[in-house]
Amino acid sequence: MIELAPVDPTKQIFLGWEEWIALPGLGIPAMTTKIDTGARTSALHAFAIEPFGSSQKPYVRFGIHPIPDRPDVETFCSAPLVDRREVTSSNGEKELRYVIRTSARIGDLEWPIDITLTNRETMTYRMLLGRSAIDERMIVDPNNSFCQEKLSYDLYGKLKQARPIARPLRIALLTREPNNYTSRRIMQVAEQRGHVCEIINTTRCYMNINATAPQVMYDGRALPRYDAIIPRIGSSITSYGMAVVRQFDLMGSFCVNKAAAIGTSRDKLFAQQILAQHKINMPVTAFAHSPHDTSELIEIAGGAPLVVKLLEGTQGKGVVLGETENAAESVIGAFRGLKANFLVQEFIKEAAGADLRCLVVGGRVVASMKRQAQDGEFRANVHQGGNVVATKITRAERLIALKAAKVIGLGVAGVDILRSNNGPKILEINSSPGIQGIERATGADVAVKIMEYIEKNVGPKIRGKRGRKPSAGKVEKAIPEPATAA
Repeated sequence: MIELAPVDPTKQIFLGWEEWIALPGLGIPAMTTKIDTGARTSALHAFAIEPFGSSQKPYVRFGIHPIPDRPDVETFCSAPLVDRREVTSSNGEKELRYVIRTSARIGDLEWPIDITLTNRETMTYRMLLGRSAIDERMIVDPNNSFCQEKLSYDLYGKLKQARPIARPLRIALLTREPNNYTSRRIMQVAEQRGHVCEIINTTRCYMNINATAPQVMYDGRALPRYDAIIPRIGSSITSYGMAVVRQFDLMGSFCVNKAAAIGTSRDKLFAQQILAQHKINMPVTAFAHSPHDTSELIEIAGGAPLVVKLLEGTQGKGVVLGETENAAESVIGAFRGLKANFLVQEFIKEAAGADLRCLVVGGRVVASMKRQAQDGEFRANVHQGGNVVATKITRAERLIALKAAKVIGLGVAGVDILRSNNGPKILEINSSPGIQGIERATGADVAVKIMEYIEKNVGPKIRGKRGRKPSAGKVEKAIPEPATAA
């Protein structure tokens, strides 16, 4: 057990046989507990209990229904795993339980305790405080109840405004490239911050879709519930990757980028339409299906030179410059012959083969760099040989990058901007931006910013019925509480 600080006899507190308790380390602001000196082991109601981490750093993740008469209110927690112990109840039943270590607070006293996890769904109290968690500062009066400060279940309505609780998170990185720089940096930073990040190959996931227990399956086993999902979906599997992300989202995981936002960013035409709807400046864009409209497309885009883009292209692939009208017509004809979807865009000559990459994380531009195309090349993408250098962006460039990421719905985005004579123009938005070039060019620790964004959004969450707040009313009694021994 945990060694407590020396007892100060002047700070004794009286406890009734039932009290309000908070578990700050788990983000639980209020819960009623039975004080049971006849039971050695403390117990906490938990469901969906899943150990994770390594043998050197074991953790356990679990859900709690903190309000006895509100099963629709639930929050997920995680804590260090300190033991696995056999516990015998008063009726002689034995159960092997996980034991966690966390802090408890009753009244003005806060102290560390060990708690076993078990399903107490049918019990009157979601927690039982055993004698091993009671020290000399506490005097239990079995004839009284609620001797200390009375809390309220209304506190659960304030969890969204509360600061996130620092706890180990179980994170899944969806990628088919576990060894590239971005994947390795995210894994490294997650481990440094006390989290567990697991690589999941998106194409090896399959889904069990049902109303009672939806699952994402992987190599013949059900994947656990993750606190957060970092999707890095390749363009060739966008549709399937979106389905996997959507399933994790529906199961309650925080997704850094949701499926709909990924789909919007990958559909260049749809993304341009969304940007135009929100009055965001961008190169003039034209799109048509009929070959009879080729001359009109060229005219809408301002004439040659112009840029022809495949809607599914990434990293500068499928992007061609039509320097003359004849060249533009030939490229458009070739794309149509391949039955490819494409759009035609105004060429911003004054950009001189350069663009800006702004990395947006959680509504902030955390890093920016300038990408300059090689001589004779108009595409500034790093994958096309472009050079990168840190650069300071203007207020207008910062605002347009933030607005573009917001309207597309991306929490993490690479926003590409062209500097034109008419102000900054959005060139493209990437939902799976690489961070190697921008980290090395700017010295910014983008992986840390991504992890901080996850930590901020994976605090204790309450999923309840809409329009119904947690009630501070009287706890309904269920099955009488059995004594517990160990």
